[in-house]
Amino acid sequence: MSVSLNHKSWKDLLSEGCRSSEDLKDILKLSEREVETIRGIHEKYPMYINEYYLSLIDPQNPDDPVRRMSVPSGWELSEEGQADTSGEASNTVLPGMQHKYDETALILSTSRCAMYCRHCFRKRMVGLSDDEVAKHLGEMEEYVRRHPEISNVLISGGDAFMNSNRRIREFLEIFTGMDQLDLIRFGTRIPVVLPQRITTDPELQEILRQYGRKKQIYVVTQFNHPNEVTPETAGAVRVLLESGIVVRNQTVLLKEINDDPRVLSELFRKLTACGVVPYYVFQCRPVRGVLNHFQVPLRKGLRIVEDAKRHQNGQGKCFRYAMSHPTGKIEILGELDDRQMVFKYHQAKNSANAGRLFVQDVEEEQRWLESVPVHESAI
Repeated sequence: MSVSLNHKSWKDLLSEGCRSSEDLKDILKLSEREVETIRGIHEKYPMYINEYYLSLIDPQNPDDPVRRMSVPSGWELSEEGQADTSGEASNTVLPGMQHKYDETALILSTSRCAMYCRHCFRKRMVGLSDDEVAKHLGEMEEYVRRHPEISNVLISGGDAFMNSNRRIREFLEIFTGMDQLDLIRFGTRIPVVLPQRITTDPELQEILRQYGRKKQIYVVTQFNHPNEVTPETAGAVRVLLESGIVVRNQTVLLKEINDDPRVLSELFRKLTACGVVPYYVFQCRPVRGVLNHFQVPLRKGLRIVEDAKRHQNGQGKCFRYAMSHPTGKIEILGELDDRQMVFKYHQAKNSANAGRLFVQDVEEEQRWLESVPVHESAI
């Protein structure tokens, strides 16, 4: 990272980022055609790259993995794919609250992020609309109390740590006071894309320490490439760990970014070295504006993941390769032959599917399960 960024606060780094192709033109030496393409895309899907995350891009490398994750490309204008690939609308019980799995209440706390990922599965709302964002905490508290099967709350977004400290305190004040909850989770890429939000904000640190004494807090983040694991991100992770917070990682398998067992292996080793537990490798979803460009075929993905896992110690082997399907989180277990693959429900919307194994025909280039038979092909 350049010396000029070393002593900046997270607010300074956030305010001085790039929001348009004109902002990026000189930094990344964009052609006029690239400038026009990006201009057309960010009218539909917002672009924002904060100053820290921008510093991770090699401007001389058009195939830089951080660049691919953050700078718009023409394929985003494709209308193929779906806006809601996990059935979030059907699981919404209150504005901004979803209840898909019995034990978990999911809160969309904001539509803002510190960097807008080009592979985002909530492209329909992130950076665009607050229509799906939580507004009335009191109603959410009442809903959780009426459903004693809920044992944890996941505060997501957008990015949960893009909320103000006051708002984060409000969430924690309510939910750490509920005996039925075992833990609180925050879904955030802040440790990856703007670690200074954690390391330069003593008020946030104190809030997390204070409420972490009342209830276990987890941070679920998303490192996708070894280049994202920097001294700054390791420092943010250390602050969280020293506050008693468990940090887990959910990598998304992304074409031409981390679809190489050597890249994934290096990422997992770097993560476990700094105290982050690899938890999931997710199959990229068939989202409109994402479909096909970032998706890796299921069979290829399984081979990549298994190869990467071979080179990990015990702590680095505990992740699952899975997809977030409308019917649940489906673990991708293995290949039976050149026709069939084995899957398992890690979590299920319908409790009758919980833990169910099934086999399904999967073609070599197939990237998703469009439908899952409930009673056929069960093992």
